[in-house]
Amino acid sequence: MQAFIRLDGRAVPLSLANIDTDQIIPKQFLKTVEREGLAKGLFYDFRFDGEGQEISDFVLNRPEYKGASVMIAGDNFGCGSSREHAPWALMDFGIMAVISTSFADIFYNNCFSNGLLPVVLAPEEVAQLMDEAKGGNHMVSIDLEAQTVISPSGKTFAFQIDPVRKDKMLRGLDAIGETLLHGSDIDVFESKRALDRPWLEA
Repeated sequence: MQAFIRLDGRAVPLSLANIDTDQIIPKQFLKTVEREGLAKGLFYDFRFDGEGQEISDFVLNRPEYKGASVMIAGDNFGCGSSREHAPWALMDFGIMAVISTSFADIFYNNCFSNGLLPVVLAPEEVAQLMDEAKGGNHMVSIDLEAQTVISPSGKTFAFQIDPVRKDKMLRGLDAIGETLLHGSDIDVFESKRALDRPWLEA
């Protein structure tokens, strides 16, 4: 997993509340366990019409938001089913952080497991970021070490994050990476077990 330390990127405002995981990545794109290639399905029913043509006025299709890496989202983002494809699709599209007033618990946990940073701010702070992202300057900075978001106009907002999750994000550790940190201890345990219980190795 890639470490997340600081992100300076274009912000895209998606003001809709209660966006669920089926809207983030519809079910027809869940046939793969590969993380690459899911960008094409991200917000598919919002981005494309019934004939597969881009809907030009949807925010992710507008030229000023192309290449955005930060999403400013409405309340209760990521509700619905517990599909891990949702953060995969966002990241494959280039979104590396989502800022909202609240997230569904399973989506929130899945974000940390995959290196996508979910940031919770107060409603008035999210509203200000949303308004600024709709203006001419879309650049936002997120500093995980300092736990701050800097708006396009230069205003700084502080956010809270569990220190253990913060450390893992800064170090780029997913569950496998964290386990591998204890590789020597695991080797010692397995060697001892092989001596004590050789029938398990047969």
